[in-house]
Formats: sequence, C-alpha cells, structure tokens
Amino acid sequence: MAEPTFWRTEVWHPLTVHFPIALLIFATLLKLFALFLKPASAEFWQKSGSFLLYTGALAAWVSIFTGDMADGIVSRKLCDPTVLKDHEIYAQYLAYTFTVAALVDIAQRSQLIKFKPRLLQILVVLLLLVGSGFLAYASHLGAQVVYQQAGGVYIPSGNCAEF
Repeated sequence: MAEPTFWRTEVWHPLTVHFPIALLIFATLLKLFALFLKPASAEFWQKSGSFLLYTGALAAWVSIFTGDMADGIVSRKLCDPTVLKDHEIYAQYLAYTFTVAALVDIAQRSQLIKFKPRLLQILVVLLLLVGSGFLAYASHLGAQVVYQQAGGVYIPSGNCAEF
C-alpha cells in the first residue's frame, strides 16, 4: 500500500509554520499595546504577550527544523533555489531575534536583570518589531517558493522559461 500524501516529509513544514506566524505577530501586538497602558492594567497584557512570545519562539525553531527536513526534497524542483535559501536565512534571523527577545523578557520578568525594567520592556518591543519585519519578509519568500517556484502549488514549464 502506498504512503498517503499527507505523511510526506515536505508537508510537515507548512503544517508547523503557521503557528509561530500567528503567535509572534500577536505577541508583538500585545507587548506594544501594553507599553501604552498604565502599569496596573498593563501587567495582564505583558504576561499574555510573554506567553505568546515564548511559545512562538519555540514554534519558530520547530518550523526551522521541519523546513530543513523539506529542503532536500523541495529544492530539487525549484527554478530558482536562491529564493528558498533566502527564505531559510530570514527564517533563522527571525528565530534568533525572537529568541533573544524572549530571553531578555525572561530575564526582566524574573528580575535577573534589575536594570530599568521599562527600558527593557521597550528593548523587547523593539526586538519584536525587528523580528516581525524578518517574519514578514521570510513569509513573503516562503509564499514565492510555494506559489511561484514550484514548491507546492505552481508548476512552471520544464525549462523555467518564465523566470
């Protein structure tokens, strides 16, 4: 009996990649929103944003792992494999940026770093905004791989003449 198409290795990446996208975008929005609230009401939004940040950063590394698994299968079909390589590079940039933001947030929340908590909150938000930029660009490149480079949906001509 043939293996079902759902269990192919390259299918695991699209299944895991959408969780960190949503989690990290909402973490950024909540942390940014909390900066403009009074400290008493901001604490709930800070904690919520922290939870989303921690789970999103972890999910980003899972997505990188599944992307590495799919790389060897998908890269052979692409007309321009540099798009896939750029997607991988920017995915790593975003994972490192969000991980650093999570570590700074953990250090600030657990009071390992007692240096101006408000300044550390602003630093976390700045890291989240930079990470969101990397996230947007990596997502754009991932969509190009799927919809323009034969990584999933689009199937170009045999000689890739349209590129």
